[in-house]
Amino acid sequence: MANIPWLADVLRAAGVSVVEHGDWRNRYRPGSFSPIGVLWHHTAATSSASNPHPALNVCINGRSDLAGPLCQALVDYNGVFHVISAGRCNHAGTARASGPIPAGDGNTMLIGWEIDYNGVNQEMTAAQYNASLKATAAVLKQLGRDSSYARGHRETSTTGKIDPSFIDLNVMRADVARLMNPTPGWTSTVDNTTAGRFTASTNWGSSAYSGQRFGENYRFAEPVAASDAAWYKFAIPETGNYRVEAWWPADPGYNSSAPYVIVTSSGNQSVNVDQRATGGQWRVLGTFNLTAGDANKVGVSRWTNGTGLVIADAVRISRV
Repeated sequence: MANIPWLADVLRAAGVSVVEHGDWRNRYRPGSFSPIGVLWHHTAATSSASNPHPALNVCINGRSDLAGPLCQALVDYNGVFHVISAGRCNHAGTARASGPIPAGDGNTMLIGWEIDYNGVNQEMTAAQYNASLKATAAVLKQLGRDSSYARGHRETSTTGKIDPSFIDLNVMRADVARLMNPTPGWTSTVDNTTAGRFTASTNWGSSAYSGQRFGENYRFAEPVAASDAAWYKFAIPETGNYRVEAWWPADPGYNSSAPYVIVTSSGNQSVNVDQRATGGQWRVLGTFNLTAGDANKVGVSRWTNGTGLVIADAVRISRV
């Protein structure tokens, strides 16, 4: 039996928050355990900030119809990994072939994460998703496997399981691959027209007035005493230092102190720029430590004492 007493240490080394529960290294089901991959589930319980891990007790102790433990780790609402077993668990059942995972005993072949959300009218939180990505990448590296060995229960189930709901498992594997093999010199640009990467309220208008714009147009809004930020979403491949740059068209009627908000690993940081000048080029906002994961990383806020229209055009982030 190839148990995994290294699990908590490997997760912590990857930057995952971990809680160890009882004698987890010696809590497991009888039978073979030779893991080659990681399987994602959802618990079907409704978690919240005030009740972040409602299914924890069941995952440790099991149900009347299924003996525990039911996974190697539960991922709570805040993205904390609750490590409960270093060995075989009742989570996967009989598996059908999926990617490189052959048909057979899923409990032998797969390490299971139970992500605590209901999967019906509740999605996993960003914290759960990002922590699960980091944990999966770290464990697959430990096992000597690539991202294709990360699967969802609905891909291996022979009984019609639907978990984990509300995520694209191909995107999940691509995100895991980026964490496992970050591209040297990684850079990514998001424009206000980049599909799925830019969001702004209807208070932000669209204009192609300035020839200094990046791409076909840009967004603008009046300054107000409320953030109402336009957000740029990036899939940061690994936690580390990144240079953040912004592009805006300049005009005397644009804002004298436009606030860019950078979501760093230690909290939000604001950088104010004068959009009346130095337009039509990349301008460095600074170098910041950013957390791995696919999330809003840079915003342009309307909350400023500056005068003139606030502009949101393009943002570029590069690994340094």
